[in-house]
Amino acid sequence: MRCLISALVASICLCISSFALASDATVEELRRIESRGLASLKPALIEELLSAPAPRHAGVQFSRSWLDAQPAAKGGSEWQCLSEALYFEARGETIKGQFAVAEVILNRVKSARFPGSVCGVINQGTGKRYQCQFTYTCDGKKEVIHEPKAYKRVGKVARAMLDGKVAPLTSGATHYHTTAVNPRWSKTYTRTTKIGVHIFYRHTYRTASN
Repeated sequence: MRCLISALVASICLCISSFALASDATVEELRRIESRGLASLKPALIEELLSAPAPRHAGVQFSRSWLDAQPAAKGGSEWQCLSEALYFEARGETIKGQFAVAEVILNRVKSARFPGSVCGVINQGTGKRYQCQFTYTCDGKKEVIHEPKAYKRVGKVARAMLDGKVAPLTSGATHYHTTAVNPRWSKTYTRTTKIGVHIFYRHTYRTASN
């Protein structure tokens, strides 16, 4: 990225030099040309290119010991919705499996096929018995957290995912099911991977990252 801005600046300088050689341009004219060229670069782009890149996907380990060592997580409604979904949908999964389920939810948020928020994705279809996207939201049972330690862990998973600290695991998957079932819809989607007891899929002709 830094090479890109160097190339842009070099191009501007080259144009100025060429203009100066091909004409009797004054110093003031050259300054105006330079100013216009630099002004064409968006300030936000310049700031991004010149600032030190933020470390991402560094140090994340899919282990309970690593997760337990992370600071207590907290957040707003989006974090709470994601934490609850992970607790009721994937608390018995491996740590990597929990991250993968969270990724599916965030992939849906990015996709035009689904609501544009974490809570919207999770609660899509809620109120219609067994017609929702996540069973725990429409199975008629009261959502009660009986395992606070497990909830604390999935809260950390949710925080890391919302903060973009984890590299993609599912190749854009927007659907999953456990290995114990074989739903009809799985035949119409592209299988991307298997993590823990879940198999992941994406739309055959478009992924959430497109």
